[in-house]
Amino acid sequence: MTDLLALFKERGAVLDGHFVLSSGLHSPRYVQCARVLMDPVLATRLGTDLARALEGALGAAKPGAVVAPALGGVLVAHEVARAFGCRGLFTERQDGAMTLRRGFELGRGEKVVVVEDAITTGKSTREVMDAVRARGAEPMAVGSLVDRSAGELDFGVPRRSLLRLEVPTWEAAVCPLCAAGAKPEKPGSRR
Repeated sequence: MTDLLALFKERGAVLDGHFVLSSGLHSPRYVQCARVLMDPVLATRLGTDLARALEGALGAAKPGAVVAPALGGVLVAHEVARAFGCRGLFTERQDGAMTLRRGFELGRGEKVVVVEDAITTGKSTREVMDAVRARGAEPMAVGSLVDRSAGELDFGVPRRSLLRLEVPTWEAAVCPLCAAGAKPEKPGSRR
């Protein structure tokens, strides 16, 4: 895909202001991947591109499932799974912990790819990986449409992203936007 950042901006998916991310960190930029994923043709193309990027990390192994956290990763998991020809599943929070529900099952030793719409701190991704391992399955790679971590996260498996953005983040106590009196918005799914 040509210039992915330009596409995200064109679709109104890149927001500038003062935001509280799902991680709790504050940032002057937010990427609302749902603005891009609402186009089914584009969602399929992005899922295919992410699956292709992940294929090199997987070698000859093929995943039995692609798993993502709800809500933001659901469409990403679906489209990456479509490209791999496997099941697309998602985790949800139950009693504060990520878990597979709705009758979703993983087999012992089953190879799984974990995907996200955007990764900043990796907290949700790690929680999904833990939920996969709790079912006896094996996370073999991590993928995301957007990487806001500056490539600094290590999940212990190969990781690929379609777009890397270097955007500052701050704890609320040291956020310069808060210090200037700006009120943050919380556009993410974890409220």
